[in-house]
Amino acid sequence: MTPPKSTAKSKAKNKAREGKSSEPKSSGMKSSELKTLTHPEIRAIVIGIMLAMFLGALDQTIVATALPTIGRTFSDVENLSWVVTAYLLTSTAVTPLYGKLSDIHGRRVVMLAGIVIFVAGSVACALAPNMIALVLARGLQGVGGGGLMALSQTIVADIVSPRERGRYQGYIGAVFAVASIGGPVLGGFLTEHLHWSLIFWINLPLGFGALYMTGNALKRVPFHPRRHRLDMLGAVLLMTAAVTLMLALTWGGRRFDWISGQIFLLLAGSGVAWGLFAWRLVATAEPFLPLAVLGNAVVRCATLAGACGMATLVGMTIFVPLYFEVVMHLSASQSGLALIPLMSTTVISSTLTGHAMSHVTHYKRMPLIGLAVAIMALGALAIWPASTPMFGVIVLLAVVGCGIGTIFPVSTVGMQNAVARAQMGVATGAANFFRALFSALVVAVLGAIVLGGLGGVAGVSVETLARTASAPELAHAFRYVFVAAALVLAFGLSFLIGMEERPLRGPSLPPPAPAGPATPIQSPAE
Repeated sequence: MTPPKSTAKSKAKNKAREGKSSEPKSSGMKSSELKTLTHPEIRAIVIGIMLAMFLGALDQTIVATALPTIGRTFSDVENLSWVVTAYLLTSTAVTPLYGKLSDIHGRRVVMLAGIVIFVAGSVACALAPNMIALVLARGLQGVGGGGLMALSQTIVADIVSPRERGRYQGYIGAVFAVASIGGPVLGGFLTEHLHWSLIFWINLPLGFGALYMTGNALKRVPFHPRRHRLDMLGAVLLMTAAVTLMLALTWGGRRFDWISGQIFLLLAGSGVAWGLFAWRLVATAEPFLPLAVLGNAVVRCATLAGACGMATLVGMTIFVPLYFEVVMHLSASQSGLALIPLMSTTVISSTLTGHAMSHVTHYKRMPLIGLAVAIMALGALAIWPASTPMFGVIVLLAVVGCGIGTIFPVSTVGMQNAVARAQMGVATGAANFFRALFSALVVAVLGAIVLGGLGGVAGVSVETLARTASAPELAHAFRYVFVAAALVLAFGLSFLIGMEERPLRGPSLPPPAPAGPATPIQSPAE
């Protein structure tokens, strides 16, 4: 029996609709353009997100030198640490949320929203009339800044195949280098010669520039919309677990004794929240962090290895300047300059490793060697913390930086290489989340080591106690700081050994043609 013509026509229309709906779409970009990203277009996108990355990186360093002045201005030194802690808490908690939202709504709209929130928080910080208002504004600023780093790494993953992704670590490394070295200098100059609020006002022109550049550049980023549900309960549980744990790590040994009711309640609350979050992962059809991501052995090992490297670097940047001042007897400005070799070699090593990943098969060998050498350098500092000459200390720290730098591109690219495009944002956000959380844990442990080694009690800062201790006590305390840092890197090395070395997807990029139209680059397939 021949079907009626109307029925045949309706079936044809339905097939046409299905075909259209199955085509990939992107914000501001036709589906036919998804596979025509050229070298200049990729370069424009990367340069566009660099300014957004610079906003987040600069804000982590520019505030430090202004803190004493801010405390004197508001006559409130007791709550001064919250200017840093509030930003750290909120930015860490929302990082995986940005990744999930970008997988649902696209990178461009979520990145622009993050920049707008960050700029609004900066204005609120600059206009704050008292310390409480400043702390709240810093929390809002962290809500915006929390996604800038993770989204930038995710966008690079959207437009460049894993095999070629490492070479763009050079751009990322350059941003971190400028922010790490220039941030404290710029913050000190603005605070000393002008006004402390300018460290926040400066984010306005940078933020508007980032909005303009990323708003245009990210129209070219491929976006394959998929139906997702945002697990709000899971997100709240994860943020609650993270915030209570970080509060316990921040207050323990400083505001309250580690063995106190307040710290116990915070740790217990965090444990309950983590338990409920684990239950939520298996109880809902689409959890906040997909089980396919958490259960991926490559993602797990790469994330933990990268977290160990980042935590060691953060801990060293906080406690090494204090070591320079109280053990090596340098001034504050001299200790800042002496820290440059550690930071610069980390950036250089990360950049070179990223470039080399495009040309070698066994890319794990570079961080395996680098971390082993860094552990030995930290061991030498632990054995001779006070007797090593200053030149030797700087050389050993440079070696540590070289070793740590090798882990960042390998862990990031290796993790992204093991997940599908639909999970790229949430996987990268989760990796950055655990890096920040583990960094807070390691900083707390190192602070507890110094306090314990110097016989400290709650309510006395590490800096005050270190400046009143004897030379043998100082050497003893910092010896165990270097030992702890070496142990953290040893854990990172073990996770790296356990990470499967999968071939990086995608062919090497052909060199740009000397004449004629640029060679198109196909977006990496899932």
